[in-house]
Amino acid sequence: MPRKPLGLLSFGVFVMIVAACLIAYAAKYITTIWEILSLVTGFFGLWVIVLARIRAESPEKYERGAFSTFVWGVLLTAVGGVWFLTIRGVFWAYTLALLLIIVGILALTASARGWRKQS
Repeated sequence: MPRKPLGLLSFGVFVMIVAACLIAYAAKYITTIWEILSLVTGFFGLWVIVLARIRAESPEKYERGAFSTFVWGVLLTAVGGVWFLTIRGVFWAYTLALLLIIVGILALTASARGWRKQS
């Protein structure tokens, strides 16, 4: 089975995300370069989650697994979202709590995945 060209697809999605964030900057929805970077990080994390689903359909033998790709997507989205909320001035304890909840959910998911494989 031939490999899917996911690298070029991911690059195209990244360029579109950057363009959309620059349009939001030009329209004054976001005001600083740090907000642009945090939004790019968060939205690219969403793309990585979609990419994990694509990889789950046709796994390659020596590639990173779909679950690992999914976890990286969730972490990128969480870091981008927390970073954006911090820039916007949301109380730091809320953003830290959000990040810890996401890490806890990922730990529970990984643990449950390990239990499912044993049975």
